[in-house]
Amino acid sequence: MFDALSDRLEAAWKKLRGQDKISQSNIQDALREVRRALLEADVNLQVVKDFIAEVETKAQGSEVIAGVRPDQQFIKIVYDELVQVMGEENVPLVEVKDKTTVVLMAGLQGTGKTTATAKLALHLRKLDRSCLLVATDVYRPAAIDQLITLGKQINVPVFEMGSDADPVEIARQGVERARAEGINTVIVDTAGRLQIDQDMMAELARIKSTIEPDETLLVVDAMTGQEAANLTRTFHEQIGITGAILTKMDGDSRGGAALSVRQISGAPIKFVGVGEKVEALQPFYPDRMASRILGMGDVLTLVEKAQEEIDIADAEKMQEKMLSAKFDFTDFLKQLRLMKNMGSLGGIMKLIPGMGKLSDDQLKQGETQLKRCEAMINSMTKQERKDPELLASSPSRRRRIASGSGYKESDVSKLVADFQKMRSLMQQMGQGNFPGMPGMFGGGMGNSLAAGNRPAPGWRGYPGGAPPAKKKKKEKKKKGFGTL
Repeated sequence: MFDALSDRLEAAWKKLRGQDKISQSNIQDALREVRRALLEADVNLQVVKDFIAEVETKAQGSEVIAGVRPDQQFIKIVYDELVQVMGEENVPLVEVKDKTTVVLMAGLQGTGKTTATAKLALHLRKLDRSCLLVATDVYRPAAIDQLITLGKQINVPVFEMGSDADPVEIARQGVERARAEGINTVIVDTAGRLQIDQDMMAELARIKSTIEPDETLLVVDAMTGQEAANLTRTFHEQIGITGAILTKMDGDSRGGAALSVRQISGAPIKFVGVGEKVEALQPFYPDRMASRILGMGDVLTLVEKAQEEIDIADAEKMQEKMLSAKFDFTDFLKQLRLMKNMGSLGGIMKLIPGMGKLSDDQLKQGETQLKRCEAMINSMTKQERKDPELLASSPSRRRRIASGSGYKESDVSKLVADFQKMRSLMQQMGQGNFPGMPGMFGGGMGNSLAAGNRPAPGWRGYPGGAPPAKKKKKEKKKKGFGTL
């Protein structure tokens, strides 16, 4: 997501590096790169013109703050303007107190509307809001069956009357059923077309006037770029929508839709779909999206993903195990699986500041290495997982594991050796010592830990944290494990 746009913007910052201050002359090259980046990302032309004009005005009118380089200041100005263009703040889904909230889903065929309906229901369930899905798409073959299947998958009931019933009547009865049963939110999935036509708009208008929804969400395909913004504007003018859901954001390397929808249509983006799984729906936060576009990661979304999968009590127990060197292969396997539940390795890395520049090859290598570790650990006995020392002292056990997992004995030996080093390292950290790791955490961190300030739980699946920094040439060799 936004890879090409991020790379282009990186070229803009380089134009200002080494400059003493932002000036009329040196800013033009940077602005030219930003303009080119936005246009190549398929952002609407008028949005680009307004964006560049605002950035230029703010950049020339700002004074350089002491200690802040011109390129850093320019990045901040672009970041603020990106947030402004995308809507400034998150617009949450409406929840009507003391009665059923009605949500109407609209969109063209092929945008992922039915899947988005199920994703939204699952998102609301995580917020402890009960849901009912209503299937009114009687035209597309198997559309009703698809919604029923998705409903079973997320454990949400689906109301349907078959493909011969009138969509307006299905919607009316579905909403009445939800109100009668005291359900918090009813989501009505409607039919789409390959393109906007009067029959679809007329039917959508009749459904809307009948059920009087509290939210009318338009599902648009982010891959269509600025066309997504034009589509949103058309629906908004003819039907009246309260927000949009951008789907297929994980496959959109351009990002123009996210930057154009709010400005062109006037309707806020409320959610983005970032994958095919039903869990892959995220509330849209302009500030977080701007951070991703600029390659700064998105720590808050990462934390929220972790909180969904990780129990705090379990995390504290795991931290205690790590720092006392009782962390075993069973615990490590559990961490790997928790991380997999949070999404792909690539998706997670992009949320971590500084990791957005990892190449696809590097991410694939990481995925492969994790699979190798999991396969080898799965070939271990319970006793071997619990006591890695058994493997360290028994070549025959390592050979058996290698044979069972389909890898070489040297691969198993390396896994065991690396794991033991990591355990020893974590034990030393728990005691406030960092043998053989000069400069890894900067001055004073070891003393701080020794005084009782323990680190927060490490990144799940990577309990050892980052590899230690290289030693300086003048530094004497110290005892310990050295550089791992």
